[in-house]
Amino acid sequence: MVDDAALTVLTADELAAIEAVGTRRSVVPGEYLYRAGDARYDFFVILNGSVVVFTVADGGAREIARHGPGRFLGELNMLTGMRVFVSVEVVEAGEVLVVPHDRLLSLISTHPSLSDKVLAAFMARRTMLLEGANLSVRVIGSRFSRESVQIREFLARLRVPHHWIDTDTDTDTEAEALRDRFGITSSDLPVVITATEVLRHPTPGELSEFLGLTVDRLPDRSFDLVVVGGGPGGLAAAVYGASEGLSTLALDARVAGGQAGTSSLIENYLGFPKGISGEKLTEAALVQAEKFGAELSMPCEVVSLREEAGHLVVRLGDGSDVAARSVIAATGARYRKLDIARLESFEGNGVYYAATTMEARSCVPSPVVVAGGGNSAGQAAMFLADSGSPVTIVVRAEDLGARMSRYLVDRLTAHPGVTVRTGTSVTGLVGTDALEAVRVEGGGREDTIKCAALFSFIGAVPASGWLSGCATLDPAGFVVTDRALDPHALDDRWAAQDRAPLPFETSHPGLFAVGDLRSGSTKRVAAAVGEGSACVSSVHQYLSFSHAGTA
Repeated sequence: MVDDAALTVLTADELAAIEAVGTRRSVVPGEYLYRAGDARYDFFVILNGSVVVFTVADGGAREIARHGPGRFLGELNMLTGMRVFVSVEVVEAGEVLVVPHDRLLSLISTHPSLSDKVLAAFMARRTMLLEGANLSVRVIGSRFSRESVQIREFLARLRVPHHWIDTDTDTDTEAEALRDRFGITSSDLPVVITATEVLRHPTPGELSEFLGLTVDRLPDRSFDLVVVGGGPGGLAAAVYGASEGLSTLALDARVAGGQAGTSSLIENYLGFPKGISGEKLTEAALVQAEKFGAELSMPCEVVSLREEAGHLVVRLGDGSDVAARSVIAATGARYRKLDIARLESFEGNGVYYAATTMEARSCVPSPVVVAGGGNSAGQAAMFLADSGSPVTIVVRAEDLGARMSRYLVDRLTAHPGVTVRTGTSVTGLVGTDALEAVRVEGGGREDTIKCAALFSFIGAVPASGWLSGCATLDPAGFVVTDRALDPHALDDRWAAQDRAPLPFETSHPGLFAVGDLRSGSTKRVAAAVGEGSACVSSVHQYLSFSHAGTA
């Protein structure tokens, strides 16, 4: 079923607003407005005539949509800068309005009603591509390969439309035909086939570079604000920073969303009484940030931070630097790993740190084990049980409600597909090529629980190592900010500033911390979003002080 938003027609007033910043151009049948694989494309409005939108694979075309007068072209990669997934060909002569990318962003920011219509269409069209048999990007690999799982996870969490071909389970000749056509060997896997390239054994970083999401594409390497970390706090900071006129760059070592992005359903976030998945919340936040002009790059690891010539300099994993007048650290915390043998060999092949539709496909309806007693573990257990897998929750604490919200505890204990084992720990993994069972210990006895997957949510450690000593940390490694800082321990830079640290500011002027990374923060999605948005006010104050000091 096609979402009406994807086929919306512009009003006369909206066409007039677009024509004020666009250029009329005649088009003829057979002319391509853009092709799959193009790095960039303009925004087109059809005034007369018609076009067809399609994908191409193996010499054949699959039509996605046709657009006539009053319709416009494009989808989310118009905002993200990602390579194009579809081709557009003129099938009936006519005239189009052409709007360059930068002018479209300006138009969206100044015409709210038009912005709503365009963004709704872009999002609906991305959903159409995701739900259809999209062949413009194909991934060939083994579900038992950690590298293949990483590529699939990267594409899924970026909501890149793609077709997965499992070399272990596909019974048709598709994988064999593609191997023969492109000369693919087992050592090449995983392979990503696009409209213009065949990427053999790519890393997520190499795939990101091809898609056009790395810092290399940016003409400028200096920003008012660099946000490090793409979880809820970092995304909120990027949205508010860009919307308030700061040149803003957001970086994440993996992919946007953080731990919240892996949640199947967030039910206690204000304004969503039916809940919202972490994936959808992340997508909406990314669109908002990009709508206001924020630049985003992922995966883009930040390895260190230093001060140089009055700027904070962020060193990236490739050895290059990005300069910033201010930095917001929002790298959050990473899940701890179980201290058991053979864990690494099963990661991505039976052991998972997220419970989304992609992971569920690999194990439902087989039994699974969820380790952990927090909300993330509870949400994962509910999602997997509702998807059809018998779930055993293994919790070291004697009370499931010690760290988990009461509504989740009540649902889990009432669910017929969920078994809760408190006072119990995972002690080992069983299996050869794939996970077959886990060993657990509790109550003075050892048991073996048969399962197809283990989902681990056993607490987190702060991701603060990249700060390179620029910020004071508490004994657990979380970043200390504002009033929690010892005023007597602040160095000479603060004497020169002649002020106290601003809200969310660390012991280094101009460096701020929000969300799970911040010492004393409430580890909840809503709290992280609130801190990320409120922190931008402090950034503005800091930049005004800094400017006054150099005037």
